[in-house]
Amino acid sequence: MCKINRICIASILAALPGLVSAQSGTNSPYSQYGFGELTEQSTGFNRGMNGVGICYREHNQVNFLNPASYSAVDSMTFIFDVGVAGQLTNFEENGRRLNANNANIEYISALFRAARHFGVGFGLMPYTNVGYNYSTSSKISSSESGSTVYTNTYSGSGGLHQAYLGLGWEPFKGLSIGVNASYLWGSIERTVINSYSDAYINTLSKYYSADVRNYKLDFGLQYSARLSKSDRVTLGATYSLGHKLNSDPECKVVSRNSQTSVSDTTLYTVDNAFEIPSVYGAGLMWNHKNKIRIGVDYTLQKWADISFPMYDSDGGSPKYTLRSGMFKDRHKVNAGVEFVVDEDSRTYLKKIRYRLGAGYATPYQVINGIDGPKEYSVSAGLGIPIINKYNNRSILNISAQWVCRDSKSLIKENSFRINLGLTFNERWFAKWKVQ
Repeated sequence: MCKINRICIASILAALPGLVSAQSGTNSPYSQYGFGELTEQSTGFNRGMNGVGICYREHNQVNFLNPASYSAVDSMTFIFDVGVAGQLTNFEENGRRLNANNANIEYISALFRAARHFGVGFGLMPYTNVGYNYSTSSKISSSESGSTVYTNTYSGSGGLHQAYLGLGWEPFKGLSIGVNASYLWGSIERTVINSYSDAYINTLSKYYSADVRNYKLDFGLQYSARLSKSDRVTLGATYSLGHKLNSDPECKVVSRNSQTSVSDTTLYTVDNAFEIPSVYGAGLMWNHKNKIRIGVDYTLQKWADISFPMYDSDGGSPKYTLRSGMFKDRHKVNAGVEFVVDEDSRTYLKKIRYRLGAGYATPYQVINGIDGPKEYSVSAGLGIPIINKYNNRSILNISAQWVCRDSKSLIKENSFRINLGLTFNERWFAKWKVQ
């Protein structure tokens, strides 16, 4: 038992610096808009059900999506969960295709029971990802001596992370409430480098940077009721507080004379420009004999009323100011099913959990007046028990997910993701009786 505990502790210490300093988990050009690509915000077992979790309530998994679920954790146990993911993405535009791949640590989370009907969770996970690098070229003039070609190179990196501490309490039988208090931090760097084939034309480059250090609050509610001896239904609801992030993003514009190599730099700043939206969620799950679980989640992210800083040089003097109409409300629906023959069986194959899921989400970004890509996704996964002489409660969660992000006027993305989540379930708080 001590050996397993040491492995858990070593895994936490090893994962911490990797998650904090990990490279971006995306190659998407859509991550250049707004805060970047929004992450799944779910753990290993959720991924197999395509992210269903608002209504999920079990004793042996860390369900970050609804902190009210923490109150269901087993007594005398400590649950530690770490997840990694790999992704292959195909980009398609006007008949041209390009592949890219990346892998990163997805999350680490932990959960234990502090008192009767009272669970405590904590962990680290990303909130958004920014990662892209591409260029566009075009001719701007022609003469007897030839044409001048200008090239814009776009690149970006970074994202926002969150470290959270959560509490879940069941004050009345069947009714649970919870809260996740997170520290939200990170930096986002974006550049647009302008160059010309004609060395006598001045270049204009823009460097965007922002740092975020603030809080995030998520509240959860679950009500579980038994319909019959075999059937139980759980209702879930969540709310995330929207607020300003007290961040002052900067835009540095550099005009360079190619003949003299003299540069003119102008720095723009927008005070307290960043804001995260309020998010509402609801879910329903039906549990039949602890063998079949079918759940549906819906979330609404209120992005439409949020402004974002933009550099504008049209129609007069250049300026870097907040602009509305950059976002729209995001609606997301996920459905998933989990099946196990008998989770208490002594037969190994009967203890394996099988999961399927599907989802649909509308875009939150508006790109040059056009709605960003809609998202369609399907997933499948397994929950494989880990059984040895030290432990028989830990689970290896494996899932595969296909995600299509499609817009008729923009780039189409098809991504195939493999997610691995290892859930350690240890009896750390047992009292041993000596005779």
